[in-house]
This record gives sequence, structure tokens and C-alpha cells, in this order.
Amino acid sequence: MVLAEEPDPLWEGLLSLHLLQTRDAPLVYGRWRRASGGFVAPELLRLRRLAPSHGYSADFLTPAAASAGFEAGVEALLATPRGRIRADLAELARARPLPGWARPLADGDAQAMGGLAGLVRRHHERFVAPYWPHIRSRFDEARSVAARAMMGSGFAGLAEGLHPSVRWTAPVLHIAGRHLEGDLYLRGRGLRIIPSFFCWPGPIVLKDGSLPPVLVHPIAHDPRWLSPPPPSTAATHQALAALLGKARAAVLEEMDEGRTTSELASRVGLSPATVSHHVSVLREAGLLTSRRIGGVVLHTVTRLGADLLEPGMTSGIRPCSKPLVRGGI
Repeated sequence: MVLAEEPDPLWEGLLSLHLLQTRDAPLVYGRWRRASGGFVAPELLRLRRLAPSHGYSADFLTPAAASAGFEAGVEALLATPRGRIRADLAELARARPLPGWARPLADGDAQAMGGLAGLVRRHHERFVAPYWPHIRSRFDEARSVAARAMMGSGFAGLAEGLHPSVRWTAPVLHIAGRHLEGDLYLRGRGLRIIPSFFCWPGPIVLKDGSLPPVLVHPIAHDPRWLSPPPPSTAATHQALAALLGKARAAVLEEMDEGRTTSELASRVGLSPATVSHHVSVLREAGLLTSRRIGGVVLHTVTRLGADLLEPGMTSGIRPCSKPLVRGGI
């Protein structure tokens, strides 16, 4: 099992295209749809015929080479073997008739493939690239959580925390949910696991079992990720100070990466029970999130919590001077 080192730009493009065809998850993606003009993008209608909102999307739209970056992915798309394209288009045609412009693609026409690559590029530039820093930030956080779960509990523990629809019974990965249902047989092949910002509502895999296996899974979201920052007023600062206090501010400061309650307790010099209480308050205030991965619960800061950690907000606040020691799980 291999955790992807970088977000996959073509998977993000494909899955964002799915979301642009629906109004699903409005709290997380609604502002993004409006800001990017997602509901009024007629130039992308052709691309949507290859990647409908539900059901099968052409596997060749997400080549494995995109793991090396967007340009590498586009080059791999242009180099897709004709047989691969024909097989994917035939699968699409099982659900709905394909338009006439799909025939040149099936024939491997260079001009048609160049036009498709242009659509992929325009979609990426409009709907994905402007938000890449945030996508990357959330990916890094999700990958860190997954890596720690893998080390602590193996793939079985990781799979348990990826999504309720996922179950691992070696050597078969079972996925059952309204979005996708089936079994992925690895047959001794490695599985590449890709946390995805635009994956919704659950994990997705390639339909063609002969392709290198991948599991793309949703990450945890802060619904306020594209919201304007709250106004900075004296009253706001006073309210936040009253909410946090020194001990809770110290706990929040240690959330630069996912941490367990025992790790936080060791780092801030408080008992696990006290830290657990502070974590509950901070979580209810929307400043951090908690997620169980296997037998581990990791706490991570939200965007709102990160905003409070700007220089000068809570810098240097600690409840005691006890040396900081990295604790265990």
C-alpha cells in the first residue's frame, strides 16, 4: 500500500467536474461553485459527457502519470492508447448514447485529443488551480493522519477510518454505499491511496480492474474554507480571549499537525483528562476537529483555529515551563 505523496490534479479535476453538475454538499462546495461560476460554464459541456455526475466516468481521464503533476498528466492523456480510449467510450455508451464528436476520439485523432486536452486544461485553470494552496494544505493534513494510522494499525486500521463504506478483508477491498458498490481484488498488486479534496460523498476506484489499483477517498473539510474572514474588532478579540484562556490557547498552538490527546498533554504539561476537556471546548467552538483512524483519535486545527494562531494572537502562551516531550499514542 502506497500513500500518494502529492495531490493528483487530474483526479481533482475529474471529481470537481462531478460536483459542478450537482448541488451536493452545499455547505462545503457551494461558495466554490458560485465563486468559480461553475453553473455557467457551457464550454465544458463536452467534458461533462465523458464524466457525468453519477455512474461511470472514462478511466483514461485520470492517468497514473498525473501523480508527477498536471503537465505530466496531460501528456499521458494525449498518449492514451487507442484501444484504451475505445474501451472507455464503449463503457460510457452503455449508459447513454455518445455524441458524434466522440468518434474522432475513439479513432485516436490527434486534433480531437488535443481539443480534449485543452478542455481539461481550461477546467483545471478555472476550477482547481486557483484553490490549489488550500487543496494541498488539506491533502497534507489528511496524508499525515493516514500515515500515522498505517504505522499504528496497518492498512486494516487505515481502511476502517477512511470511510464507513470501506472494509478490508485481505486481499480484497470492499466498498458498499450509494455512491459506489463493489470489490477491488488486488491479486498481489500494490494499491495507491489518494486523499482528495473534491471526492464526494465516498471513495472511488477505477472501473477497469486491469489498470493499476487506486483508491481515492474524501478528506475532512472545514465548511468555512472559502468564507471571508470574520471582522477584526475589539469585541471579537475580547470574546475569543474569554473563550480560550491560556491553557486552551496552549493546546491550540500545538495543533500544527494532527496530535492525540496524550501527545498534547505531554507537550503542554497538563493531565490527559484536562486536555480532553479543553479539546472538547475547542472542538465545539469550531477551532479544531477530531477524527478516529483505527484505534487512534487525532485532533487537527480548523481554518478558524489557524486564523487565531497568526503572529501576535496567542504567541508564547503556555501554562507552565515544563520541558516539552513528544508523547506516545
